[in-house]
Amino acid sequence: MRIGVKHERFGFKAACWISVLIFLALAFGPALRAQDRAIAKKLQGFDAYMAKILKDWNAPGIGVGVVVGDKLVFAKGYGYRDYEKKLPFTPSTLCQIASNTKLFTAVAAGLLIDEGKLTWDEPVQNSVPSIRFYNDELNNTVTLRDMLAHRTGITRHDTIWYKSDDTRKQLFDKVRYLEPQKPLRQTFLYNNLMYAAAGYIIELQSGRTWEDFVRDRIFKPLDMTNTVYSIADMLKQPDFGVPFTEKRDTFEIYKIPYYEDIGGVAPCGAIISNIQDMSHWLIALMNDGRYQGAQVLPSAVLKATLEPAIALPNTEAETRGYWELLNEAYGMGRDTVSYRGHLLTYHGGDLPGFHSQVSFLPRERIGVLVFVIGNHCASLYDIISYNVYERLLGMDQTPWSRRLLEIRLKGKKAGTEARAKAGADRIPDTKPSHPLKDYAGDYGHPAYGVLKIGMKDNQLQFDFHKLSWPLSHFHYDRFETPDDELYGRFAVNFLTNPQGDIDKAVISLDEAEVVFTRRPETLDPKLLEQIAGTYETPTGYKFQVVLKEDLSPCLVYPGQPEEKLLPYKGLMFRIEHFSDVILEFVVENGRVTALKQRDPSGEYVYIKK
Repeated sequence: MRIGVKHERFGFKAACWISVLIFLALAFGPALRAQDRAIAKKLQGFDAYMAKILKDWNAPGIGVGVVVGDKLVFAKGYGYRDYEKKLPFTPSTLCQIASNTKLFTAVAAGLLIDEGKLTWDEPVQNSVPSIRFYNDELNNTVTLRDMLAHRTGITRHDTIWYKSDDTRKQLFDKVRYLEPQKPLRQTFLYNNLMYAAAGYIIELQSGRTWEDFVRDRIFKPLDMTNTVYSIADMLKQPDFGVPFTEKRDTFEIYKIPYYEDIGGVAPCGAIISNIQDMSHWLIALMNDGRYQGAQVLPSAVLKATLEPAIALPNTEAETRGYWELLNEAYGMGRDTVSYRGHLLTYHGGDLPGFHSQVSFLPRERIGVLVFVIGNHCASLYDIISYNVYERLLGMDQTPWSRRLLEIRLKGKKAGTEARAKAGADRIPDTKPSHPLKDYAGDYGHPAYGVLKIGMKDNQLQFDFHKLSWPLSHFHYDRFETPDDELYGRFAVNFLTNPQGDIDKAVISLDEAEVVFTRRPETLDPKLLEQIAGTYETPTGYKFQVVLKEDLSPCLVYPGQPEEKLLPYKGLMFRIEHFSDVILEFVVENGRVTALKQRDPSGEYVYIKK
């Protein structure tokens, strides 16, 4: 009987709700339809505009979504999601959203702040003691807001993670090697590695992977059922984008590989989604965290990410006279700017072949999603977004496409002309200082990893983070890779030490030169253990050679700090501050008997006691 009563009550409530829904539909249906008609009228001519955009920019495919209030009012694809197979781009087409992942990470961190496990504005090391920065000043001051607002003073160093197999933990540990270029909180320096580190912090404080945390706490409540993290998972779906772009020196469209080495830095750019799913995210952002009547995300967290944390200069306005955008600032995972007097918040995302923008006007509650296939037409996510806002706000349309297309074509022409002049500074008739085999070896950097220089068919080979090419002699000890369509040309300049050996390779990466130091041969641990002991100078002064737990040797002089011995080759070592000093352990009949010190003044022998 009780079960029956419950069913009766359920049926009564269901009937009541159906009546309410019918009433709401009758009461508000005309208003909603009127709003749809008004929006459709304002977007009249947009399809023709997009057809011209596709043609003018030689764009493979574009997706556009418009959210007004709490509703996706427009969603449409233009061109192709697969240019080769001529498959149409649709609102369901999955694409890498790249750096639009960052706001998900910032919000996820905010959820842990809500739980008291992190803070925005106290030194992050207070909550996460294992994080290490370049110096104690940064260790004692850098906050989570600094990391998420790109204001640590540390530049981006993207080649550390690009096409690297480093895990999130390994990248987290490499933060300590990144020397700041500017003082803390004074300059906006975009840094993907800080978001990767923030994602690892989320893992440490939540006990779950960043992927699981974001999926359960954000994707599921927002019904983002098609959103994934990997290309492999994307390819299991029926509707996904394929990366195509334009060749540098022609207008030919060609297919490029998916960028898949994203796992280590997933919190800065791994999310793959579509217009439909991303509209749910945009609705929550635009409505203080509410989605379908439920408070899915804390309003205070979203407000914190929107607050300006660091100002950016009005570069485009001052250099090109484009004053539509004024006084840009970065919060956490998104920018704010005044667009023709209207507050606009936005963020772009860029990976090879895929480009996206998520933006909205907070006061007007109008949002725009734009997905673009093609590196050469990445600017379209700005152009199209601005055009939609101007149409919906009843403004005159700014000629953004004409402006930026002119810049693109001038840049393309200049690039072609510049490449034709490559090598103009080459000095002819020079030779390498050493036989080619002397350059081969592994060269390491604590943050950038290993540069492998190999030999094949009597030619040097360049191998760095899955980028492999032959190296050709340019002049003296400079070698170059071929000019690659996607990556351009790498120049490697080899340096010799005071002993005349090739011991360093210098490459211009990111924003500076990176010096890779030749890795020494691996020593037999049993032989290495023999070098420990007491040694005596010709004057009778005694000192120690000791081995640390990691078997690294140190010189210990009475009353002085330890001095680490740096492996050079074989049983030869250096000391840190003098590259022209060599310390070599002497082996006779399988036993270490002495230590020789050679420097420009001569050679000294210290007998092992």
